[in-house]
Amino acid sequence: MSTKPEGATPPTRTLTERRKAATQLDIARAAAELFTEHGPDGTTAEDIALRAGVALRTFYRYFRSKQDAVAPLLAGGGDRWRELLAATATAGTTAAGASGAPSEPGAGLPEALERSIAASLTPADAAAEEGLRWTRGLLRAAAEDPALRAVWYRVNQESEERLREVVAGLAGPGADPLEVRLAAAAATDAIRIALESWAETDAPVRGEGAPAELAVRCLRELMGGMRLLNPDVSGGSATGP
Repeated sequence: MSTKPEGATPPTRTLTERRKAATQLDIARAAAELFTEHGPDGTTAEDIALRAGVALRTFYRYFRSKQDAVAPLLAGGGDRWRELLAATATAGTTAAGASGAPSEPGAGLPEALERSIAASLTPADAAAEEGLRWTRGLLRAAAEDPALRAVWYRVNQESEERLREVVAGLAGPGADPLEVRLAAAAATDAIRIALESWAETDAPVRGEGAPAELAVRCLRELMGGMRLLNPDVSGGSATGP
């Protein structure tokens, strides 16, 4: 029986799908640049299409609005994080299996979440640093643009739903589905709140006050009362004594 967590390996995309994703990302970067330079109110879909080097009809083939165009850029970090989580926990599951030690549902999940969150939010190169700065600029712009905020919230909701599958696979068949859902929500909100808080400051991309440090701190606060993420929490009915 395979121990590979569900969702650990993303499906291979076709050449057409990769080209589509590349075009969408080009448009997203163009939109982010223009929003940073002129704000959402000072940017049109035509401006974004021109900056991205595509026809306006191509823009509307992929996106419903100018704010919607930045969704691929905002979602990219979540995609990378889920892949890191699956890979990190797969390694831990393999090591536990080799030791012959029995494992409880969710064993190693808190550590895997922390490691993957820290790794995904710690920029490994200049491109990753730039991505975080784009996110900061977009979140600052979203403070004054309800449509852009709606895109940000939608991206987080979709990320949480995808994360739920990964957490369920890592937690194992004995895990309570409600606890799996709560764990996915807590981890997603930890990153969301960390990025929003960081965007309100001029803190660096690494070190104290950076997204990785804030997100791990948020996660530890949020997971304190969850049995799946905190073995010291006892079970019991919410209506019981």
